[in-house]
Amino acid sequence: MSEAGFLELTGIESAYGSTAVLKSIDLSVRHGEFVALLGSSGCGKTTLLRAIAGFVTPTAGTIRVGGYDVTQQPPDKRGMALMFQSYALWPHMTVADNIGYGLKLRGVSRAERAQKVAAMQALLGLEGLGERKPANLSGGQRQRVALGRALVIDPEILLLDEPLSNLDARIRLSVRHELRALQQRLGITAIHVTHDREEAMVMADRIVILDAGQIAQQGSPEEVYNKPASAFVAAFMGAENLLTLQGSVEGDRLVIAPGPANALGSVPLASRPLVSGAIEARFRPEAAQLFPVDAIPTLGPGMTFRGLVRSVSYPGGVWRHVVQLGDREVLADSLQAFAAGDQVALHVPAPSLFLFNSDANRIR
Repeated sequence: MSEAGFLELTGIESAYGSTAVLKSIDLSVRHGEFVALLGSSGCGKTTLLRAIAGFVTPTAGTIRVGGYDVTQQPPDKRGMALMFQSYALWPHMTVADNIGYGLKLRGVSRAERAQKVAAMQALLGLEGLGERKPANLSGGQRQRVALGRALVIDPEILLLDEPLSNLDARIRLSVRHELRALQQRLGITAIHVTHDREEAMVMADRIVILDAGQIAQQGSPEEVYNKPASAFVAAFMGAENLLTLQGSVEGDRLVIAPGPANALGSVPLASRPLVSGAIEARFRPEAAQLFPVDAIPTLGPGMTFRGLVRSVSYPGGVWRHVVQLGDREVLADSLQAFAAGDQVALHVPAPSLFLFNSDANRIR
């Protein structure tokens, strides 16, 4: 068994009745790697996690851990621990009893159980809380108890089903970093389901984006953010501004035809797999640069559009503008506030302009 394939999923499929949920999923996870399964509701990420855990039996494909086929093994025989979104703590049990519950089921002696539970409480900053009930804990403390219960059995793989979604925003920011640091310290393999893009970006070594039961793209956070493989991935990773253009491939450049909001222009092809025809252009609000239409400076490679400011707001740090470009409205951030009704030039640098052929922007 190679280091590259500690957890191996091959051709995993799953269906509820006649509805396909997972479609030929192939995924290889290294030992000690933190992988985030990212996608919108209904994309299949939770079903995939439950298939790995053993709570869903695939209709096709195999799951191997350390080279051993565990596809038909029950959950308690897979060497994994699953941390639920709801934490699923026993309300009548103390913190110590909740953490040690899995050890008790495995027949671990009372003395050894107490020793392991005490060590886990110390690791997670829960000292002095062993006799409390879950109702007397904060959300962050309950999250740590659930994590302790999962880790105390020394699982080879830790499965996380949106475990931070029930925390308020302030606590969630600190806990995500604590959880990542703990995973790195223990060297444990982790699979984390989330719909939160930022959460996946700051926690994972690798992000696997799912769309309609298939892997749309996988790679490091930098790769999927800066080099989205499809229009779907670009939009999911924040490039929700959309313009439809006409382009033709000429040598190493894509020439953009004049349109309602743009003059003739071109951008480097830069290995983009494009053909001449309808082009779907996407970009993030923070990538746009706004200028007064009568004072456009010399700009680098990219596309410049002319439009009308419809509204402006201040979400913090920058001014966010709704700009009408032809028959489309887009969002553009700027340190300078433009007024509603202002004519503006909106420039998107070439590296921040994600371009896809309109008939090839979805997984078939």
